[in-house]
Amino acid sequence: MVETRRAARFKVLKLAKIGSGKDEIVCTIRDLSITGAAIEVEDQAVIPDSFTLFVPEDGLNLTCRIVWRRGYRIGVIFDESQPSE
Repeated sequence: MVETRRAARFKVLKLAKIGSGKDEIVCTIRDLSITGAAIEVEDQAVIPDSFTLFVPEDGLNLTCRIVWRRGYRIGVIFDESQPSE
């Protein structure tokens, strides 16, 4: 399989939260790069197309947009126009 991503991804196992409005959904980051991530969730049907990903371990709040959905996983790209905290 040919890799077409702009940046290499690294396998990780980090707890995070998906925030959209007042709700937060617990998730697990399964792989991560500087441009995006693969996230595992219990029910991806409740995840909006755009959200903020909170990664407490790293002190990050990342604005994300979903680019694919498969089973319990979603692939996101980080919004480059907004700096992470």
